[in-house]
Amino acid sequence: MVCIRGLNVTRGYKNNHEANKTSFLFGLLHTSDVGFFDSNGYCILQVDAVLLAHPHLPQAVSFGVHDEEYAEEINCAVIPKEGVSLKEEKVLQFCKKNLASFKVSKKVFIIDSVLKTATGKIQRRIVAEHFLAQISAAKVPKFGA
Repeated sequence: MVCIRGLNVTRGYKNNHEANKTSFLFGLLHTSDVGFFDSNGYCILQVDAVLLAHPHLPQAVSFGVHDEEYAEEINCAVIPKEGVSLKEEKVLQFCKKNLASFKVSKKVFIIDSVLKTATGKIQRRIVAEHFLAQISAAKVPKFGA
């Protein structure tokens, strides 16, 4: 389980004593995400780990996007191996086979490259912001719908 704390982490959920009681223990926010540290010391979340286990995905990053119904939904951006043509449906099929249904991405963005830090870590927040406009536009209902 991934547990976090810091100045940028919420101190609690407003008017939700039960959530605070179960999510905050010993000064840490228990995120309910499952993860592990890789050989470079980066925390890899379970969704990312499953994506990276795909034989044609050497690079992948999952990110949360605000959702009215579920509070947040999972999306991901993946970079297939060079020379491999991969479709979103195949990635989703792989995820459905290897993840609980609530952890499967709602949208898979297949890309050529992604912005990284100087140490080679994918910048999850910047990736999420990049795709947010596309995700939001897709959710706007059409007139008369």
